[in-house]
Parts: sequence; C-alpha cells; structure tokens
Amino acid sequence: MIKLIPLFVLTFTFFLLATEGSKNEDKSLILIKIDKEINVDGIVDDVWDYADSTTNFFQLEPYFNQPTSVKTIAKVLTTEEAIYCLMICYDNKEYIQANAGMHDGYTGDIVSIMLDTFGDKQTAYKFAINASGVISDSRMLDDARNRDYSWDGIWEGTSKIYDWGYVVEMKIPYKSIKYDKNLTEWGLDFDRWRSYNKEDIYWCEYEQSEGQRISKFGKLIFQDFKPTITGLNLEIYPVGIAKTTYLGDNKYKFDPSAGLDVFYNPSEQLTFLLTANPDFAQIEADPFDFNISRYESYFNERRPFFTEGNEVFNPAGRERNSGFYRPLELFYSRRIGKLLPGGEEVPLIFGTKAFGRYGDWEYGGFVALTGETDYVDDGNNMAEPQAYFGSARLKKQILDNSSVGVLMVAKQTKENTYGVIDIDGAFRESDWQLAYQFARSFDNGDGDYAASIGFRNISEKWGNLFRMRAIGNEFNVSQVGYVPWQGTINSVGLTGPMWYFDDGAIRNIFLYFGPAINYEHADLYTDYAGVIGFNMQFRDGWGYEINADFGKSKDEDIIYDSYSVNLSSWFNLSQTWNANAWGGYQNTYNFGRDYLASYSWFGFSAEWKALDILEIGTSYDMFIEGDPDGNIEDITYNARPFFSLTPINNLNFRVYVDNVFVRSTDRMERIIGGFLFSWNFLPQSWIYLALNEFGDRSDEYDSNNNLLPNRMHTTNRAGVFKIKYLYYF
Repeated sequence: MIKLIPLFVLTFTFFLLATEGSKNEDKSLILIKIDKEINVDGIVDDVWDYADSTTNFFQLEPYFNQPTSVKTIAKVLTTEEAIYCLMICYDNKEYIQANAGMHDGYTGDIVSIMLDTFGDKQTAYKFAINASGVISDSRMLDDARNRDYSWDGIWEGTSKIYDWGYVVEMKIPYKSIKYDKNLTEWGLDFDRWRSYNKEDIYWCEYEQSEGQRISKFGKLIFQDFKPTITGLNLEIYPVGIAKTTYLGDNKYKFDPSAGLDVFYNPSEQLTFLLTANPDFAQIEADPFDFNISRYESYFNERRPFFTEGNEVFNPAGRERNSGFYRPLELFYSRRIGKLLPGGEEVPLIFGTKAFGRYGDWEYGGFVALTGETDYVDDGNNMAEPQAYFGSARLKKQILDNSSVGVLMVAKQTKENTYGVIDIDGAFRESDWQLAYQFARSFDNGDGDYAASIGFRNISEKWGNLFRMRAIGNEFNVSQVGYVPWQGTINSVGLTGPMWYFDDGAIRNIFLYFGPAINYEHADLYTDYAGVIGFNMQFRDGWGYEINADFGKSKDEDIIYDSYSVNLSSWFNLSQTWNANAWGGYQNTYNFGRDYLASYSWFGFSAEWKALDILEIGTSYDMFIEGDPDGNIEDITYNARPFFSLTPINNLNFRVYVDNVFVRSTDRMERIIGGFLFSWNFLPQSWIYLALNEFGDRSDEYDSNNNLLPNRMHTTNRAGVFKIKYLYYF
C-alpha cells in the first residue's frame, strides 16, 4: 500500500498546468532613498512627503470586496541602513482598542507590513504593531499557509493615538533580515485589523476562500538603490541562570549556572546558532492531558533553542488554519533532553544549528550532545546513555510555488544508532496544495517505511480534502520523532459544497461528507466509517462546526459499531472577551480501562480583557468515561484559571493554577500552581522569574519505609531566575 502512494501523487501534477494571474500585478510602490534618519515616534514628519504611498485598500472580511469602513494610508522610505514604514489609520478614537502586551502577544487594533525579500513567492517577513505599541514579528511560510512566531528580528516601532485615529512607524534594519542582494524589487503587502467591527483589510486583493497568499503580493520597487548593507551581524547572549529545586523535608537544592547563545549571520543568506551550557527547563508546566487511546500523548515544544529557526526542519504541507493534514513529525525535539521516569531530566551539554538559503535552495543542520543520566524506573536502576543528536535538511523551490526536500534525523549512542530519512514536498497553487512525504527508519540494522499525503482544495463553491498516512509495522522513530502509529493505514476523503454570502449575518457555510478507513495491524482489521459535517461562520465573529461518523471497528478482538459526534464553536463578539466551547460523544474502546464503552467530553475556554492591562481567563474540561453496562464509570475535571497583568508594554506578571478533580474519589488529585514574571527590557533582552509548585496524592513513605495515609502533598517546588542580554554587532 505504501508503495502505491507515489502513483497517487503523480496523478495530481496536472493541476500545475493551470495557473491563475494575480489581481495585484499592477500594485506597486517605489522605494525612495533618503539621507536623513527618521525619528520613529508616531509623529508624521515632513520627510514622509517624499515617500510613495497608497490608500487603495481591500476588505477581505467581514464584507468581502466591499469598500473599507475606514481610511488607511501606507508609506515606505529607505536609508542606506534601514527600511521605514508609516501607516496612518483614521478612526473614531473611542473605537480604537489599545491593549498593553508582550512581544508577539498583541491584541486589539493592529497594522503590519509584509516583505518577500527573496522573491520566491513562498516566504516573507511580517512586522506588526498594535495601537498601544506592542510589536510582533514572524516568518510567513508556504505561501502564507503557516507562520513561525519563534523568529525575532531586531527592529523598532511605535504607535501614537490621536483624536482622529492612530499612527504607526517602523524601522527595519537591513542587517536584521535576510534578502537577495541581486533583486530590484521585493514582494509587498500591508494589513490592518480593526477590532471594533472585525474588519481585516489588505493592500493586495485575495480570494475569500484562500485568504492571504505571498504569491499574490504587490511590488516594492527599488529606485536607484538596492540594499547592500553588511556588518558583523553577530548576536551574543550571555545567560545567567539560578535554579532552586525542592528535595523534600524542607530541603532545597540551589544551582547557579551560566550559558551563552550566539547568532552569527556571515551573509544575508546564512545563520549559525550556537549554545553552550544551555538551560532548557520549561517556564510553564505542560497542560493536563486525558488519554484513553493506545498511543502516547503529544506535547508541544516550548524551549526557545528548539523553536527558533525550526521552520527549515519541518516537512512541507501543514496549514495553520486547518488541522486536517499534518505531516509525520520525524524530528520531535522533545526527545532531546527528555524527562525520565522519576522526574530526572537528561542534561543537554551542547547544541548548535546552522540554516540559510542559496538561490532556490534552503538548508539546515543541527547537532546536540546529551549527558549520561542515572534514574529509577519501577524500582530498577537504569541509565540513559550519552547521546549525539543530529539533523540535516535540504529543500529546493520548484515550479515557481512548490518545493521538494530531504530530511535526515539521527541519534547515536555508544551502542546504538537510531534515525530516519525522508523525502517530502508540496505542489501548490493559491487555491490548492498537495503535500507528500516518504520516509525510511533505521534502528541499528532494522527499519521500515512510512508515507503520508494531504490534499486540500477550497474554492468559492466547493471543497475537497484528502489525507492518507501509512506506517510500516517496524517503522520506529521513538528515539527522535513522534510517529506512534506503527502498523497502521489511515485515510479520510471529504468533499462538499461551499456557500459565501455577500451580505447578511452568515459569512460562509461548508457542508462536507466522505469515507474514512483505518487499518491497525494490532487488530488485523480495517475500520471503516462515513463522515458528515457542517461548518458555519458568522460575520460578527462567531461560528460553529458539527460533524459525525458512523462505521465498524475492531479493538482487542471485539468488533463493534463505532460512532462519534463532535461539536466546536468560537466566539469573538466583543473587543473585551472571547471564548471557545467544544464537546463530543463516542462509542469506542477505552484502552485505559480495557473495555468497550461510551466516552464523552466537554470543555470551554474564555478570556476577558477586564482592563487594557489586565486579562483574566480560564479553560475547563470534563472527561466522562462510561462502563460496558451503560453507566458512568468516572468523571475527571480539569480547570486552568489564570490572570495576566501587563502594567506597561513588555512587562508582565502571570499567575495560573492547573487542577484535576476526580468524581470517584471526590477530591482533588493534582494541583499545579505557577507564577511568571517576564520583562523584555531591551530588544531581545529578557529577565524571567518563574515559580512552580506541583502537588498530588502519590504514595508517601516515612523514614522507616512505611506507607503514610494518602493526602495531597508537594512533590516538586522549583524556582528559576534567568537573565538574557543581547550584545549586537
């Protein structure tokens, strides 16, 4: 079955023969060079009279292709060292939402400039500022289907509110970004989000079924000038760390330490990242996860070293606005410096990355060394050996807006070699994408194959989605990746009509249906089902989706009628609060209890902007396990309330509690409390203070090894103070 997947990929290449001209081919701004540096203060100086400008903005939402409700002016200028952007946003002052926030944590009214500095029509930089002056930056990937918010540039910007609206100014040094020095023009777009009426407007025009696309950007044309600024481009981050860990019996362990992070850009197209004696402890604990499946839980990576510049190591095909298809995660960085049974953490001694591009090629490399660690598992003394981890990536742009690449990930210990190699890529146009991935694992001399494909095509009148994942019985990448579904083939195909409405309360409707199959070698059976779903979105900021599936399944030698119903909804009706709600019911096998029964869940999250500087919120989940007789076996409740205070931009206090209550015991079974102070006092320079306390009802013993009465007790208490300062050359 896996070997047939390349044939399926080839049948879709005929789509490449049909290309659509962009509506924005005539949109262009001239980048005029000036000799005077602009004061970035939100005041419109006379020098801006020299700039080329535009007021011709396009409304994408909530009323597609209708005149914008407010006027926006965008201008650009350049000096030898930096590009400047001015955006003048007219509005009623009472409607402007100016919330304080942290870097990349903005809300409220927002404007941004986007630059395709390589002219590849696939990637771009995005620089954004909200009405209170909070800045955000990211890399736009895969023709704007994805974002990498881990990228942080060194630039400046500010905003200033007036009675008639607000003004944003930005200064982006050329040495803080990568670009092709041979180009005479870059791709360009501007965006403005008006929170009062949920209005999203762009300089460039897009299709409402697609959203923004880098391949449809306008042009920023250099007039008698091309950026050539060079420098040492060296970023050095000394890091001071102090850890305190609770050992029990009112005893603590204090660990002062220091580290060094270095970013070096020897050219506009290459970056080296080196870290020595890094601290990879998470600031905030992972959220509670309730899992009744036979597969391990997945947790996102939160450690900055592994998230920064990670885009090049990601297989092609994932889309941030759609969770329908996810390529196999062959490089799962949480395997490096992992937590062992008993809470021991494997130390990471050294780590380095290099990534960049040359013409149509992108490349990346990663090497890390972890130390040997002793630990205890179920009373047995164990040792995690010293290991080297490595990854190499090479990717090439093909056919204007498509890509193909090779990825290798490996782990080497004294006795064993583990790893995987894959070929992946994506054929794409603005309204469709076909992603593919073929992989071979190796575990010393053993190994097997795996593959995945995903197709998505959404037009104004119809939607088509298909995904397939096939994993060989011996495909094991548990040492370096996250692919736990060994010996399975999973496939879903959905199709159905879409309706977009020019006016009225409803923005769009999608009705979809199709088949699904899931073969598991563990059961030697192919589950099958029919799927039907309905998605409706409203113009005032809320919507819902409901779907159901019905079929036959087999687990642990039991063949049964399987079915599920799922509901999700989202509410963004106000400038001061938003919420989400979800729930579902399923007839399935509960591997945690080893029987067939019902399983249902319900949850919601809500956030309230009580003040411009204060946010209060919570998430809540309820997991209901049935028994074979149709009764309720147990209910597990999880709540995670928090409050976040940002008295000024880039300074934040956050407190959260994560607790788990179980109905059968009628008591709290786990409590985690956390406090985090964050201060981004200078560009790329931070001070953190984190305090976390973990409590549960695990077994306790006295000094004579006698089991004590069960009670809630502290199992871990930890504090981390960290300071990181940027030296920029």
